[in-house]
Amino acid sequence: MPDNSTTPGSSPLSFAGLQETESQRKKSLHKAIGASAMGNFTEWFDYGVYASTAVYIANALFPENGTIGTLLGFAISFVLRPLGGFVWGPLGDKIGRKAVLATTILLMAGSTTLIAFLPTYAVAGWLGAALLIVLRMVQGFSTGGEYGGAATFMAEYSPDRQRGKYGSFLEFGTMCGFAGGTAIVLLLQVILSEEQMQDYGWRIPFLMALPMGFIGWYLRNQIHDSPVFVEIQDQHENQDSAVGGLKQLLTQQWRPILILFGLVIALNVSNYTLIAYMPTYLHGAIGMDPETGSKVLLVAQVIMAALIPFFGALSDRTGRKPMWWISLIGLLVLAWPLFQLMEQGTALAMLALVVLGVLYIPQLATITATFPAMFPTPVRFAGFAISYNVATAAFGGTAPYVNEAMIESTGSSVFPAWYMMGACVIGLIALPFLQETKGCSIRGTEIPGPDTDATRLAQIEEARLAKAS
Repeated sequence: MPDNSTTPGSSPLSFAGLQETESQRKKSLHKAIGASAMGNFTEWFDYGVYASTAVYIANALFPENGTIGTLLGFAISFVLRPLGGFVWGPLGDKIGRKAVLATTILLMAGSTTLIAFLPTYAVAGWLGAALLIVLRMVQGFSTGGEYGGAATFMAEYSPDRQRGKYGSFLEFGTMCGFAGGTAIVLLLQVILSEEQMQDYGWRIPFLMALPMGFIGWYLRNQIHDSPVFVEIQDQHENQDSAVGGLKQLLTQQWRPILILFGLVIALNVSNYTLIAYMPTYLHGAIGMDPETGSKVLLVAQVIMAALIPFFGALSDRTGRKPMWWISLIGLLVLAWPLFQLMEQGTALAMLALVVLGVLYIPQLATITATFPAMFPTPVRFAGFAISYNVATAAFGGTAPYVNEAMIESTGSSVFPAWYMMGACVIGLIALPFLQETKGCSIRGTEIPGPDTDATRLAQIEEARLAKAS
């Protein structure tokens, strides 16, 4: 289990600081939710549009092996995510979460928008494909700081006993962004002919990322940095340098890094298989036309998005670990029969995808409440960003490519189920070592837990306020 001892040189927490921090949280919470969720919405809008237009991009930019080429473009964006985590994470622990998040959202929006202007293979040969790879790498590099920073920001703003509830809105933005991207593409498929979609229609959704990015940038510039970070900054306990923070993280926090790594493998193999790969899977492996596949995926995504706040709030009562146990065991047992069910027709494919999504959502809904609470404040951004992005690059973003390649080489359309099941086994090995942090404070320089000074002070102050009221 992680060591909950106080970091050398840490300062004791005060009741006055606690009251001030809680007051700041209450005033700024909704602004923080909007600013954080907008960035995640923009990030996943890109993924939703890219996944839903993968067939058109393949035809436009890759003359041969189009599907594999497009999925490689998806996977390559994850190559730069670990580098982004190593750069943005320690930087966010040094200068603050807000400055990093304001920068990453502009990079994400810009790289997504430029995809709309790529020349086709017929016009410029392999130039369009090469530029696509470059833009996906820029998107991946910026995302390496975006997600870890947004989750850290949300967790540090949320009240201790409602971190699951409020933190889940970050993932609500994730799912709404992906569903929004899918819905825009579906609308264009209904309005435009297949020839028009292939000619220019697939480019239109990418243009929408630019105004989203500017809106997110504006929202993030209207709020203060998280009160948890400001507190350690005022006490001069934030990192003196990004390099020093990275060294401290890797030498002192290796155990939570390994635990998080195992959980993220389970999380993101499921995530990218069920969400990003599904349009390609439904079209290629099952034979659905792109419009029908978009409809099936959109229905599942809307249901999943609606359930995220419910499961997030439920985790504040049950704890995070029970949510993960149910999800991992459920997917391990039911993934194979549900993927077989998908092959039986459109209605059953929709049912199977919805059930898989409902089983997966308890993981997704509790990310913000679970992962940032595994690290002390001075290295929280870096700890989350690096661990999450290395695991995601290796096993998450590559999932669509691996699934498609294995289906083509083996002829088995249910390979994605086996891949998910294997990832769930890894998650089940890591889960017992995760410390439950339901209701725990994440202030200060200790690793959060039920026995820290910050948690004891929060509980005492909560009792005082309840008695006074």
